[in-house]
This record gives sequence, C-alpha cells and structure tokens, in this order.
Amino acid sequence: MRSFLLTAAAVAAFVPIGGGQVQAQTVAPLLDAMFQDHAVVQRERPIAVWGRATPGARVSVALGAARAETTAHADGSWRTNLPALPAGGPHVLTAESAAGGEQSVSDVMVGDVWLCSGQSNMEFAVRQATNAESEIGGARDDRMRLFLVERASKPAPAEAVQPIGQWRTTSPDSVRDFSAACYFMGRDLRRTDDVPVGLIAASWGGSIIEDWLSREAVVGLGGHDQALEALDAYARDPQRGEAQWRQITQAWWAAHDPGTQQGWNLAQTRDADWAPIPAGGFWESTVEGLQTFDGIIWLRKEVELTAAQARQAATLELGPVDDADVTWVNGRYVGGQQGWDTPRVYALPAGTLKPGRNLIAVGVLDTNGGGGAWGAAESKRLRLADGTSIALSSGWRHRIAAPLGDLPNPPRTPWIGGSGTTTLYNGMIAPLGPWGLKGLAWYQGESNIGDPTGYRRLLPALFADWRQRFESPDMRALVVQLANFGPAAEQPTNSYWAALRESQRAVVGADPLAGLAVAIDIGDRYDIHPTNKLEVGRRLALEARRLDGAVQPVSPQPLSVARTADGVQIRYASGARLVAYGSDRPVGFELCDANDDCRFVDASLSSDLVVLTSARPSDVKVRFCWADSPVCNLYGPAGLPAVPFEGLIP
Repeated sequence: MRSFLLTAAAVAAFVPIGGGQVQAQTVAPLLDAMFQDHAVVQRERPIAVWGRATPGARVSVALGAARAETTAHADGSWRTNLPALPAGGPHVLTAESAAGGEQSVSDVMVGDVWLCSGQSNMEFAVRQATNAESEIGGARDDRMRLFLVERASKPAPAEAVQPIGQWRTTSPDSVRDFSAACYFMGRDLRRTDDVPVGLIAASWGGSIIEDWLSREAVVGLGGHDQALEALDAYARDPQRGEAQWRQITQAWWAAHDPGTQQGWNLAQTRDADWAPIPAGGFWESTVEGLQTFDGIIWLRKEVELTAAQARQAATLELGPVDDADVTWVNGRYVGGQQGWDTPRVYALPAGTLKPGRNLIAVGVLDTNGGGGAWGAAESKRLRLADGTSIALSSGWRHRIAAPLGDLPNPPRTPWIGGSGTTTLYNGMIAPLGPWGLKGLAWYQGESNIGDPTGYRRLLPALFADWRQRFESPDMRALVVQLANFGPAAEQPTNSYWAALRESQRAVVGADPLAGLAVAIDIGDRYDIHPTNKLEVGRRLALEARRLDGAVQPVSPQPLSVARTADGVQIRYASGARLVAYGSDRPVGFELCDANDDCRFVDASLSSDLVVLTSARPSDVKVRFCWADSPVCNLYGPAGLPAVPFEGLIP
C-alpha cells in the first residue's frame, strides 16, 4: 500500500466552519498514482517524477541521495527529473510541498523496467501456461516487481488520471494472473543479471495495433481522418458519433460487399441457393471448406410469425458475431456492430415484422481467426414485446460473398476497445506517464493479419511513438513473431500469417534497437493461444541480452540469397553451424516465379549454407516456412529455429 506522512492527505484535515463546527476535507496526494510502494524506476537515466500540488507551490522531491525541486503550474500539475541513479534499493521516495503536505512511498527499487504489451498471447496468464501450478508455487523474488495495468478503453485521454494498477512484489499471488510471456522473460533476465526488474503488463485480447497508438502517431500515418473525426464526435456525444460512423460503415458495405449490392432477400433468393450451417459455432470449426476462410459470409434464417406476433415491436438477439456484422430483417437494415465478442442486440420497431415468412439476413465480416455468429444457444432469439421468445439457434444457412483478399481494409468502429483507434493508448498507455523504460516486449499481430503491408508502417510507428511517450529514445523493442496456427499446407500457399511474419522480420531488421523472438515452432495448429510461454519468455530474454551487447545464441537469419551454378544458395548468419532436425536435409523451402506460382523444393545443408538445387531460370523468389502452420526443421544454436522469410533472387 502507499505510505503517507501525517501531514499528507492520507488523513482528513479539519477546517473550521460557521458556529465553530469542523468539516473533513481530503487533500489530494502529491505524487501521481504510478508512484507506489514496491515500484521500480529505470536506472542510469534521469528519473521523471510528477504529480499535483497547490498551483504555484514549490515542490521538492528526494529518492535516496537524489534531490530535485520544481514549481506547480497554474493547473496544479508539476513534474521534475531526479538525477540518474545506479541499480539498487530499496529507497524511499518523498515529495514535499511548500504549501503544506508531504507524501512518501517506500521500497522503491532502481533497475530495468520493461513494458509488455499486445493482444491475448501477451495477456495470457501464468495460471494458463504449461506447468502453471509449479511455476506459480516457485514464484518468489523480492527484486522483481509486477504492475498489471487494468483494462481501460477511452475515446480521449482522461483529464484526471486515475490509478490503473498496483506495484507488487513477485509472489504466487501476484504472478497467477500476470502475463506469462512477460513474467518468464523477466525471470530469465533476473537469473543472469543481478539487477532489479520491473515488469508492466498492458494488453488487450484481440486488439489491433492502431488502438495502441497515440492520436499524434495516427495523424502522422495518414488515412485515418474519418475514424478520428467520428471518434471526436463520439467523445462529445456518443449518439452523434454512432450516427456518423453508421453512415461510413454502410457506405463501405454498399460499395464492396456483393451481398449488400445484390440485396440478398426473400424476393431474390431461395433456401436452395444457400448451404446449411451448423448452429452455435464459428464457421471455421463447423463448415467443411471454410476452415481458413476470412472475408464476408452472409447468414440467413426464416421465421414464421402469426399476425398477432408480427404487429408487435421486438428485439433481435444474435449473440456475439466475429468480427463485424450488418443485419437486415425483411430487407430493412436494423443494425451493425464490430467486436468479435460483443453480443448483438437490435431493436425492431413495430412494422418491421410481418405475418408469415420473415427473413433475418446477417452479413458477417471476419478478418482473422474464428468467424461467424457464435455463443450460447439461448443468446440467439427474437423477443417479442409481449414477452414471447422465439429461438434462433438453429436453421441458419450461409452463402459466401467475398474473400478478404478481394476487399479493401474494412472500417473499424474507432471507439470499441481492442478494435478501435487510440482508445487503448488513451486508457492504458498515457496514464503511465513518462515512466522510464529499458524496453518493450510486443506480442501482437494476429488481429492485423488482413493487412501485412500496412503493418510495416504501423509497427515502426508504434516504436517511435512509445519511445517518445516514455522519453526513452534507446528503448529496446522486442517482438514475438507470430507462432504457427491453422491447418498445415499440402501445397505452397499465399498465407496472410506468413506475410505478417515477414513484416515483423523486416521492421525488426531495420531497427538496430529491436529484436525478434521467433516462435514458429512453439505454437499450436489447433489453438491460437499456445501454452508454452516459458520458451517465449526465454527467447525474449535472449534478444534483450543480445541488444545489451552480450554474446547470445540467435535464430538463424538469412544473410544473402544468390543464384549459382549449383542452384539458389542461401547463406545464414547464425554464429554457429545449422542443423536439420529429423532429417538429413532442411524442409520448408519454396521457389516462386514472377506470378507467385510457388513449389516446394529439395534443399541441402552445409554448415551455414543452404542450397536449393532444383532452381529454374524463371524463379525470382525464395520462401521458407511460408504457411499458417508450416513444417520446418532448420535450427541454430540453443534450439532456436531459423526465421521464416521471403527473399528475392538476384
């Protein structure tokens, strides 16, 4: 808990009022909510300290032997920098205002602070990981501190920042719900470096990278004007913002969705034109042939109503729809939302329904992972105004409208947490203030699968944005490359997953302060949330130490691709001899012509050189491990897999 001296606001000050009575008045703490007992601040750089005080008051701050003073601004905010300190502690941090009041927090360590962020695989808790109970039971380290940021999505930065988490020492209780990948990385670093470590975990399952960027960064990227304008309108007036965004989304569906353009309704189509779809699940897991489909599929269901039922107002409940929907009843648009786990509930005014056959038609846009109307059977129903409930859990049929590759980027509702624009930055990053960081560990990308080219601009923008936000220009940026997930490929394929991995590799390779933790061999074909987070943490820690100048094993990276008399040669920069597990030669290599017509090819291995012997003059590109869940056996030292890649042949 936070420590306060008697003169600070942990106690109530009694102020005289008329008749000699007294009234309790609470004085606000001097220090920002981030400064708590057990905190860790970054070593060997100036330490930012900030908070609020009486406007114009002189504020003095001390941490160990370091001292600094400043004056509170007219709005009461203040900020100063303490001189850099070496690793160590524990220390007491004290803030004192000349206008009265003093606050102190204790057990503050100086060490290395890492921010771990991303989507569900970074949010994935230690209690869910492989060998969880044993790992939790052994979690005791007084010099590693954990700060779990509470989920918060805000359309605009908060004027008054509230506490968003608590600094805690490492114990079975604090570790249980903490990010597994983050914890195992920190634990690995603590085993080799006797330096206090602070881990800040701020993640949101299913989130896109755009939601983690500041407004300034999004404006700098360009192309997001409509989203930002609607977001501003929503922040002022939610109904106005929703109306503005409804026009934008309806225009997109009308322009790009064949189902909307053709007006698929009772008058123009028959059930025979639509294939049945099993109830209560994602189409990837229930419909043969759609296991890997991303794009737009229309669902339809007919409901018979009596005249008495049809004259009533009603509520249409569809349960959650992954990822976005537009819903029509009898040819009338009744609603549309975004958010893979957001239940859809749409009001149907009297006159929407009619006696006899009624058609419910739902256009579903899936951008990655599961797709469809899912959830409990009881969440799908038509509730009439008289209380009658008509089940809608079965009897649905479907029709493919367009694959994702044929569609431009769909609009994402900008204020929905996880799939919006800047809302997670506003709610979970900005409140951290200019807290000094050693580095960032980033595990995200699954929700941006549909635009791997755009990700090449977004990821470096995130690095630059957060380096500025945390005043840490030398912030390390560790990226977990997407793990294997999805069906194995019998033939070469143009995989979105592989393309986004290549974007991650390219961005990291262009940044001297970035490192790539390759995870292509520790995923799960059948589960987007693999449980082996201990190995993810180990590989992140290896990259962290490498960026500090330590000699560390690394995943083999292609150094050059060349055409020779022997075929196509790929030389690796691994620092050690490569090996092919389970075979006398590496597998997973492809050669492609200018039309992206690719084929698997045989390869031979000699030390750090791979030779593809069946090359053709028309081959212009080489690929390795290029699939959602590729099978590849090329490894370097310390059990690290070679990185998947795509390269041109000179």
